Formats: sequence, structure tokens, C-alpha cells
Amino acid sequence: MKRQTNIIGQSPLIIQLKQLALQVADTDIPVLIVGETGSGKEVLARFIHANSRRADKSFIPVNCGAIPSGILESELFGHEKGAFTGAVQSRKGYFESADKGTIFLDEIGEMPLETQVKFLRVLESGEFQRVGSSESVYSDARIIAATNRNMYQAVAEKNFREDLFYRLRSVELQIPPLRERNRDILLLADNFVREFQQKHKIVFEGFSPDAAEIMMRYPWPGNVRELRNLIESLLVLEKGKYITPEILEKHLVQRNRYKSLVHDPTKSEKHELQVIYSSILQLRQEVGEIRQMLQHLLHPLYQSQPRPQLLLPGSSEVYSPENSGPGSNTPETQPEKEMEILHSLDDLERKAIEQALESCGGSRRKAARSLGITERTLYRKIKSYGIQSKDPSAPPLDA
Repeated sequence: MKRQTNIIGQSPLIIQLKQLALQVADTDIPVLIVGETGSGKEVLARFIHANSRRADKSFIPVNCGAIPSGILESELFGHEKGAFTGAVQSRKGYFESADKGTIFLDEIGEMPLETQVKFLRVLESGEFQRVGSSESVYSDARIIAATNRNMYQAVAEKNFREDLFYRLRSVELQIPPLRERNRDILLLADNFVREFQQKHKIVFEGFSPDAAEIMMRYPWPGNVRELRNLIESLLVLEKGKYITPEILEKHLVQRNRYKSLVHDPTKSEKHELQVIYSSILQLRQEVGEIRQMLQHLLHPLYQSQPRPQLLLPGSSEVYSPENSGPGSNTPETQPEKEMEILHSLDDLERKAIEQALESCGGSRRKAARSLGITERTLYRKIKSYGIQSKDPSAPPLDA
């Protein structure tokens, strides 16, 4: 099957990413692609290669995290006959095979320190030595690397060479997670449907509007890869039939239970709490406008004005100071009810943040990712609630 070399999406973040990728594609400078697992780092690397002067040459993908550290150097740079036990003949490495083309080093943060020294020389001069040889070999390979790790932290912890990191990231491209580009979800899903219809010879009846809405709201922790795998499962296991919310939710629940509970049963209770708190936090964000209206009602300048009716989340009842229950429309009791609603949201949001920080060992970056919000938003809320961070490496809140 032909590999995808186009980046699907119409969200502003993806449009900007494609523009930056096209700008660097026709150069030979190293590129570092940063993004969460499953976000499409190899797709972006192939897109850069396909739009470069090297498009008709080899594209060699290498997963540095999947190759045992003891043989990674031999795989990258090759070896001579007799260099080690089992080396019955000389062999080219990936860098020689990628000469005039592009080599894509995925999970570059997993590269052992001793291999990093040799890799730095390749970046600077294009030269290296096969294992067991003293003769230099030259390779004109374009280098694109990718990682889902915090490389600044890896450098600080001495797990990655600082000089290599800054040499490698001549250009850094960040792929946004799927939850930050939800307008692209249905575009991607449609592309995967067409791919799997052809692959499995299945006629697909489509998604109901409600099922499509669920897909738009789901946070996709596994990003594009999770969406792709889900679409294939739906088409094959449901035999192409019309996907309703019930069918979709059944598959989502099964997949998430398998990943989070079966593999680590001891964390089931904490996982369920995290899901609940994350849902509460998402609800909090969605009712921001309602909160502003409630605050507006509490302002003394507007006490004499007609008060609007609000449909509260999760309820079919209309809320207003005049019809919210016996005795609740008096000036003395209504503000107390309104303040109670606001404080309840604050308490739930604070618990969500504290639970996320505890689950992530105090790491704000991981906590923000698990809650589906940006780090900047998390920092602001931590400061607002006076939550003490347990992460000694975290920057001060007023930074």
C-alpha cells in the first residue's frame, strides 16, 4: 500500500504546520519533529521528503526506540565482517542506504549516549565509521528526527547531549494533538473510511450525526493513530453497518478499558476518578458563558433588571431566580444558591487539577495533557487556586 504523503486537515494549526514544512522541505537543514504518540510525526516527515529535491530518492524510517541499544550503532552505521559475533559479512547501515535521500529517526530521545557521539559527527560532517572499521564513510542524507519526549528535561537529566540537541533542532516543528484540531477529525475519519473500504472490500453505511458529534468531542488520547485504528475496527467488526452513538461508545469503552484497566488493574480506581474529573473540567470550560451570566446576575447594578433563564448542563429544567424552587426567588436566598453553584464548580475544578497532578507525579506538562488543556491554562489555574506543586523542576508560577 502506498504510504500517505499528504497532511490532512483544515484547522489553522495544521495549515500553519504545512506552510512551515514546505518552507524547510527544499533545504537540507536538520528538522526535529515534536508531538505526542500517534500524532503523525512520520506522516509529516514523509511530507517534507515528498516535497524536497530528494523526493525521487530513498526515505529510510528508523525507530530508535525499537532497536536494542547494543545493535543500534551497527544498524545506523553498518559493520565490517568479524566486527562482533554473528557479523559473518560486511553490511551497510541506514545512513549509507539513505545517501542522497532522507533518513527519519523516530524516538530520537531513546538513542544511547555512546551512539549520540557518533551521530553528532554525522550531523556536522556527514562522516562516520562502520563498526569494526577505521575508514570514514560519507553519506549525503537529509536528517529528520522526531520525539514525544521533553528533550529539555532529557538534556537537564544528562540523558541527551546538549550539543546534539541544539544541532539537531535547527528547525523544530510541533504537531498539535488531535484534541486541539477537532475540526479535522471528520476529515481524517472520512479518509480512513475510504482507505479501509478499499482494503477490506466493505461498503460502509456511514456515521449518524450524533455519532459524528461524539467523535468530535472525544479527546483522542492516542491521537490520529487511535482514530485510524478505531475506524478500521468499526468497519471490520460492525461489517460496514450504520454507526450509531451506542455502537461507537461501545467500541470506545472497550478500547479504553483494555488500555487502562486490563494492563494495570491496580490503577483502575484512579483511572476512573481521572476520567470523572477530566469530564468535570471539560464541562466547566463549556459552561464558562453561564458562569459569566450568573456573575452578572449577582452584580448589584443589575439586581433590578429582568433576569435571563438558563438551561443548566445535564438538566432539562430551566433555571431562573423566579422559578428555581419554593422560596428560592427571594432576594435573600437566591444569591446564596447562585454562589453555591459557582463554588461547587470551583471545588470540582480544583479537585480535577489536584488529582491530575498527583496522578502525573507533579508534572504540570503531563497533567495538562491528561486534562486536555494547555500548560498556560493549567499554570493560571494552579496559581488561582493556590495549589502547591510537587514538581521541583517546575518553573515558578509568576514566571
